[in-house]
Amino acid sequence: MDVSALEWGITIAVTVAVLLFDVVMIARDPHEPSLRECATALSVYVGAAVAFGVWVLLFHGHDYGIEFYAGWLTEYSLSIDNLFVFIILMAALKVPREYQQEALMVGIILALVFRGIFIALGYQLINNFSWVFYIFGAFLVYTAATLVKSYRSHEEEHPEDNKIVQFAQRHLNVGERFDGLKLWYTENGSRVVSPMLIVIIALGTTDLLFALDSIPAIFGITQEPYLVFTANVFALMGLRQLYFLLGGLLERLVYLSLGLAFILAFIGVKLVLHAMHLNELEFLNGGEHFDVPDITSLFSLGVIIVTLVITTVASLAKDKKDRENDPASA
Repeated sequence: MDVSALEWGITIAVTVAVLLFDVVMIARDPHEPSLRECATALSVYVGAAVAFGVWVLLFHGHDYGIEFYAGWLTEYSLSIDNLFVFIILMAALKVPREYQQEALMVGIILALVFRGIFIALGYQLINNFSWVFYIFGAFLVYTAATLVKSYRSHEEEHPEDNKIVQFAQRHLNVGERFDGLKLWYTENGSRVVSPMLIVIIALGTTDLLFALDSIPAIFGITQEPYLVFTANVFALMGLRQLYFLLGGLLERLVYLSLGLAFILAFIGVKLVLHAMHLNELEFLNGGEHFDVPDITSLFSLGVIIVTLVITTVASLAKDKKDRENDPASA
C-alpha cells in the first residue's frame, strides 16, 4: 500500500485536532453526557469511519478497503468488550459520573499512545522475522481460550486490584475528593495526590494489557501500518460516548466474550496459516514454505460480521428470556 507522507500527516493532524477539541470541551464543562449527545457524537465517528473506508477502497484499492473494515470491526468489538472493564474500574474507584468523561479521555489518549508504540514494534518484527506470525497466532488462540474459560467459570474482573495500582495507593498520599483532571491539590494543609491519578494509572495499565491483544489481532487482518493505525483510531474515538450510551446494554451482551473468543481464535489460525505460507524455520518442513490455504480479507470480514450479529442476537434473546422468566430482574 503506497501511502504518501501527506496522507500520514493529514491523518495524524486530524487525529490530534479531534483529541484536543475533545479535551478542551470536556475540561471546560465536566458533565455526564446526555443520550442525545452521545448518540450524535457516536454517529459522527461511525459515519467518519465508514466514509474513510470508502475513501481507502476508491483511492487505494478494493482489497485495502476490505482490510480496513475488517480491522476496524475487530478493534471496535474488542473495544466494546473493554468497556466492561472500564465500567467495573470506574465503579470500584468511585469516580463521580461528571468526571468519568475526563478519565475516559485520558484513557483513550493513553491507549492511542500505547497502540502506536506496539504498531511500530509489531511492524518491524513482522517485516524482519516472519516466524513472529506463529507467536502472534498462538497468543491469540491462547487469549481466546482464556476468554472461554473465564466465561465458563463466571470469573469477575477486578482491574483496580492490579499490582501497580495497589502500589500507588499504598505509597502515595491520596486525597479523598476528585477535582477534575487535577492530579495534586492541598487538603487539610498538606499536599495530596488526587484519586484521579490512581484512576489514570489503572486506565493506563489496563490499556497496556488491551494493546497486547488488539495489535496481534489487527496484524492478522492487515500488515499495512496505515490501516492498522487508522482502524485503531476510529475504534477508540467513539469509545467515550459508547461508554455512556451502552452502559446498560453492555450487561445484556452476555455472549460477547464468546463471540470475541471465536474471532480471536479465527484470526489466530489465520496468522498461523500465514506464517506457514511464509515459513523459514529450518526445523519445520526443512525451512520450505507450506502449501496451505490463504484466507482472504473478504472472507475474514464476513466471518467477523456474522459472528458479531449472531453474538448480539443470541445475547439479546437470552436476556429477553431471562427477563420473562424473572420479571423482578427487568
